[in-house]
Amino acid sequence: MNIVLGGLAAWGLVAGGLYLFQDRLIFPRHATGEAEHPLPDGSEKLRLDTADGHVIHGHFIRARRPGRGLLLGFTGNAWNARDCFTFLARRIDDFDIAVFHYRGYAPSEGEPGQQALFEDAVLIHDTLVKGLSPHRVYTVGFSLGSGVAAWLASQRPIAGQILVTPFDSIEAIARRRYRIVPVSVLLRHPFRSIDHLRDVDIPTAVIAAGQDTVVPPVRTETLVRSLRHLAMYKVVPDTSHSGIYDLDIITDLLHDALDAVEGGASSGTGGTRSQEPEPSPVRVHR
Repeated sequence: MNIVLGGLAAWGLVAGGLYLFQDRLIFPRHATGEAEHPLPDGSEKLRLDTADGHVIHGHFIRARRPGRGLLLGFTGNAWNARDCFTFLARRIDDFDIAVFHYRGYAPSEGEPGQQALFEDAVLIHDTLVKGLSPHRVYTVGFSLGSGVAAWLASQRPIAGQILVTPFDSIEAIARRRYRIVPVSVLLRHPFRSIDHLRDVDIPTAVIAAGQDTVVPPVRTETLVRSLRHLAMYKVVPDTSHSGIYDLDIITDLLHDALDAVEGGASSGTGGTRSQEPEPSPVRVHR
């Protein structure tokens, strides 16, 4: 009896801890830190008022050579959005680029959450499209940001998206890690990208890390198999979830991805999904 009660108590601690601390695990604002890199010349600061009275802050830069459209960036959950913006702006100069700090990530106000991030993504899109009237809108989502980009693609006419180290759902990741608890019942932020994209015919480029321990490869592969229009799929071998950004090859991969999704949007062809899509080989010179 004592063993049974002890097991139930342990189960309760795990389940209760997962429920109570999931916001801290999914949105680790404490780990983001200060921006490490200066903003590029020509950057502008943006601010938007949300419907529920908060202010979110972002960064914007216009294309430095003939532009191909607007690129909206959605950062990872522990990456300062200013550094994400600088990362993109230093590598891509033929798109207008905007990246916002998530709700609750300083200096943006409020508390982060799946629904809040989804609503803010729509607000960002609609406001910038109204103000800029871009020829086309593309998105790039990194890790958690891939879930935000996937949602936006299900709500607005995005011309193409790039998903870097994406997942089919955070719920699926959590179910495997916490097998003894009812994750589907406890999780408030499931980020079910696979459901959001299943019926969306949007050119999608996927970039994955071969040694990703944060997003298990099977979670990326499951998402890839569900896509209706896979424009590019590349896996960088022998690199980690965060280490992929330190490689010189990431610049070429982003350009290849933008070319692939833009080509898909221009041709208007879809239905390129295969049952077992294979990633193209990537050679990394260190």
